[in-house]
Amino acid sequence: MGTETLPFKPDLDREVGERTEKDYLPLYKVIMWNDEVTTMEFVVRMLIKVFGKDYQTAEKLMYEVHHTGAAHVATLPLEVAEFKVEQVHTAAAVEKYPFTCTIEPA
Repeated sequence: MGTETLPFKPDLDREVGERTEKDYLPLYKVIMWNDEVTTMEFVVRMLIKVFGKDYQTAEKLMYEVHHTGAAHVATLPLEVAEFKVEQVHTAAAVEKYPFTCTIEPA
């Protein structure tokens, strides 16, 4: 009988007693906030391009932002969350939208 070789998956193949720095990175929620100026299209575009959401998920989150005033769109390590928020704020400034995102501990 032949031997089957499975692909290496670092997070799954690691022994229970082993830990890496990645295991201890604190996570942060990225929150998008509604305003009366920014278009729905811009919000969907940011969710797709910056946060990697598919169109249906992006549209659902955009409506949550629109109807409730805010939505939690991602949970990420601090540096990644800060970078993505900066990308959104830069894109909003280029298009002259007052759109904002914030981060808070998860």
